[in-house]
Amino acid sequence: MILSLLLWTAVAIIATGILWKGSDWLEHSSEGLSIYYELPDIVQGALVVAIGSSFPELATVVLSTILHGEFDLGVAAIVGSAIFNILVIPAAAGLVSKDPLESNRDLVYKEAQFYIISVAVLIITFSFAAIFNPISAKEGIILGEMDRFLALLPLLLYGFYIFIQYQDTMDYVSERDTSNINPLKEWGMLIGSLAVILIGVELLVQSAIKFGEILGTPSFLWGISVVAAGTSIPDAFVSIKKAQKGDPITSMANVLGSNIFDLLVCIPAGVLITGATVINFSVAAPLMGALTLGTLLLFSFLRTDMILDRWESMALIFCYLLFLLWMGLENFGVIDSIPSLP
Repeated sequence: MILSLLLWTAVAIIATGILWKGSDWLEHSSEGLSIYYELPDIVQGALVVAIGSSFPELATVVLSTILHGEFDLGVAAIVGSAIFNILVIPAAAGLVSKDPLESNRDLVYKEAQFYIISVAVLIITFSFAAIFNPISAKEGIILGEMDRFLALLPLLLYGFYIFIQYQDTMDYVSERDTSNINPLKEWGMLIGSLAVILIGVELLVQSAIKFGEILGTPSFLWGISVVAAGTSIPDAFVSIKKAQKGDPITSMANVLGSNIFDLLVCIPAGVLITGATVINFSVAAPLMGALTLGTLLLFSFLRTDMILDRWESMALIFCYLLFLLWMGLENFGVIDSIPSLP
């Protein structure tokens, strides 16, 4: 047992390293393409970089569903990644930045508000599954079937989000020199980075399943912690690099854009693949509530003087540690605040 645990711990570490390397290539290629196509910083962070750095989360849902039949693990990784992104990545970027991490009104009032709408729409979609497609379960547990039709609701909202970002590009005039950028090379690096990230994700998913089997714990626990943190490496790497380069807006927009993509595209993608899946609303509601609280905390910090200072960054990290403690105690049966948690 100990040898197996050490083996799969090593696999998880190697997978994280692969993700780190892939995210390095991703950061360089996405920045080059954004400059070449003359995209404003907030669009670069919220759309181009965000979609690329969210590829691990999308791959987690697809691979865990198709290859391993573990849709719940994929969803756990998405929600865990979203909470990690909201609490840890801004904090890490704020701590490595020489000055307090700055925000602006576009970030707070456009990206942040759309993100809150995204969380609300996903909760509503889960509610529709429980209301219109209920499934019999034991008392105290609410189950519903989410089909392809319901999965279209968050996808349509993401289409509207792309439309809004497109409108911003229409009013933007770039003053950057693009003569030294080879778009074919950048696209090649981007595709290569996604392939590398895909390998890392598969190794992480396998390690999460093995951890659950070896320790007799649900894969849900490892999905919401180990896989979630591992798949967030590209987001973290990109945001930290942008903060170090003195580009806080792109750094923060990447976090929000990644979460919007995770919630509105990655989770529905799993449903589109399977055709329908059972949503445990008794688990989803508390976790989405935790995500909402973390989101409100971050936006409160960002709106105060339009900066994120060091003590606020430390407070965000502390809240994430509390979340991990809560999940650990729940999954090991120490507490029972979510009775239907696997």
